[in-house]
Amino acid sequence: MSSHSSATAATIYAQGLTRRFGAHAAVKSVALELNRGEVLGFLGPNGAGKTTTMQMLTGNLAPTEGEISICGIDLLARPTAAKARIGYLPENPPLYRELTVDEYLTLAVKLHRVAKPQRREAVARAKERCGLVDVGRKLIGTLSKGYQQRVGIAQAIAHEPDVVILDEPTVGLDPNQIRDIRTLIRELGGAHSVILSTHILPEVEAICDRVQIMHHGSIVYSDTIAALKAIHSGRTVVLGLRRPPAEAELAALPGVTAVETAGDKLYRLTLAADRDPIEQIVARSVEQNWGLNHLAPAQTSLEDVFVNLTR
Repeated sequence: MSSHSSATAATIYAQGLTRRFGAHAAVKSVALELNRGEVLGFLGPNGAGKTTTMQMLTGNLAPTEGEISICGIDLLARPTAAKARIGYLPENPPLYRELTVDEYLTLAVKLHRVAKPQRREAVARAKERCGLVDVGRKLIGTLSKGYQQRVGIAQAIAHEPDVVILDEPTVGLDPNQIRDIRTLIRELGGAHSVILSTHILPEVEAICDRVQIMHHGSIVYSDTIAALKAIHSGRTVVLGLRRPPAEAELAALPGVTAVETAGDKLYRLTLAADRDPIEQIVARSVEQNWGLNHLAPAQTSLEDVFVNLTR
């Protein structure tokens, strides 16, 4: 597919995004593509370059190099038209604590140039989607952190943008608030494209369709979550033995590259990529009377994979 046709099919299309601060490259040649209805988990350890990338995607920071288009509109050449298609929740939501929820959301839809006849309806719809119907007349400063976060998301979606970009939307919330916000983000993924930046891995597993992992300013992985786990689970097995030998003896088995304890008389064996030693492991267990009682592929969590990719 050509770059142009790919760019017009996607709600976000970015190529070669680079941002330097003096001699330091905070983001290096990042590519990112997102289609309607997708929720993309944007992961990375602190300092990986996630926030800088999101600031470039939203037009808040100019890239040193690279191109960005939003629904086929060049963000650098036509910033006003492109930004109208974006809703953005920064890590610290831009809330005016002295305004009521209704006043603030009305201001937000005005700033997003929603036509006057549609403003009231746009505010009502955003409040309903974000569970804010009962707090419209309350001052934002009097609301809990969870409700303030909902107000932040409401301002990001009030103008019905094609793309919603959320930077750490559940940081500092209690477990119930986190569950509510996650449900809301999943619902947003139906009508919008969503980029969710976070380092909370269960959040990504619960919400996202795809994941991109950033490390030291570069993308080190980009695919579905299922593919990510599959890649890393295939070469690891859990072995259970009633009468286990010394770990060194297990590590010496042909085709086994690493051994770690996975529980009482349970061992996680990493297998070489170029051979399948399972039959030999079974044969040796029987021969040595180790009492083999469990042998299965290890379930890899997203956390394991993340650590491996960003170590």
